[in-house]
Amino acid sequence: MDALAPTPTAQRLGFPAALQLGLGLICMMAISSPQYVWTLFVKPFGAALGAQAATLQVTFLLLVVLQTFLSPIQGSLIDRFGPRLLIGAGGLLTGLSWVLAAQADSVTTLYLSYGVLGGIGTGIVYVGVVGHVVAWLPQRRGFAAGVVAAGYGMGAIVTTFPIADSLRDNGLPATLTRFGLILGAVGLIAALGLRRPPALAAAEAPGDAGVTIAELLRSPIFWLMFVMMSLMSMSGLMVTSQIASFAGDFGAAGATAFGVAAVPLALTIDRFCNGLTRPFFGFVSDRIGRENTMALAFGMEGCAMALWVATRGDPVLFVLLSGVVFFGWGEIFSLFPATLTDTFGPRHATRNYGCLYIAQGIGAVFGGPLASLLHARAGTWTVVFMVAIAADLTAAVLALVALKPLRARRAGRPRPA
Repeated sequence: MDALAPTPTAQRLGFPAALQLGLGLICMMAISSPQYVWTLFVKPFGAALGAQAATLQVTFLLLVVLQTFLSPIQGSLIDRFGPRLLIGAGGLLTGLSWVLAAQADSVTTLYLSYGVLGGIGTGIVYVGVVGHVVAWLPQRRGFAAGVVAAGYGMGAIVTTFPIADSLRDNGLPATLTRFGLILGAVGLIAALGLRRPPALAAAEAPGDAGVTIAELLRSPIFWLMFVMMSLMSMSGLMVTSQIASFAGDFGAAGATAFGVAAVPLALTIDRFCNGLTRPFFGFVSDRIGRENTMALAFGMEGCAMALWVATRGDPVLFVLLSGVVFFGWGEIFSLFPATLTDTFGPRHATRNYGCLYIAQGIGAVFGGPLASLLHARAGTWTVVFMVAIAADLTAAVLALVALKPLRARRAGRPRPA
């Protein structure tokens, strides 16, 4: 089978594939809150434990790092034992991490519960669900990965206000316990409905038999994608983690846009754009090709960032362009897993994406602490943005001039003109 072309299998799966996609979406929504609602817990934990914000933020770092850096091991376990058992366990661990964090009486206990246990649980679910749906929907891999990734990016919208209200009315321990039990139960119940794709799908696509881990790690295509995803993760996470910091330099701190505070409005729009872009560009890539879509989306983010810098001081443009920036970034979580599975097959899709997903963790380091260090040394955010813009445009060019011909040669096609 041509590794660059979709198979017709997805057209015959019908309701079972749609059901698996829906269950995967629910699983992802159930694990989104630990990352995206963490900011609501910082002050209550600080008051309860007598800890400074910088000390508490180590919890968040542990959550993200363990979610990404353990993903190859988690992916291998899911490929071996199946999605239902491991993803269900991941959902339970995620809920348990909140229940245990509710009883934390020290920062160390908080690190181990919310950070370590939560990172392991969310990582199992995230990598497992993405690998699961791209195997079920081979013709619509970009869209499928985008739908479940959007569930992770936007799922916390459902819980943000209820959790905020519960913190105000019931306090920190009761809120964490209640929502930990709810989210863990929802994740487990949804996971119980997950099933491996039918054996017929693999039989109809012998070229999708997959590769060994050694073959994957020897492939220049894998490492090229790893570099590209690291570049895009760095630029996107720099904005995600630093937007409140550079808003002042951009004339948005304390300003209004469309009659409301500019920074909260930008954050709200960003959340929606970051979620919507994942199925949108996944859908587009299923039709015009992965690399062409990458070049379009990555280039759009780089250009939007350049306009952002050029129009500093205008809070309205700050809000609007922030949405464009996030719309050009979040799609990496649909395009890269779909491209990886197109190239190396679905048999070990979960494990393979686990290896690639480490790039997200590397991007978090460069986009967070190192970006702050560069700003401190340079004394301006402009230099940081120049690096991010260069990363976006480099990834866009690499998609067309390097990734596209390499994948074409692997598939047995002549080098594209």
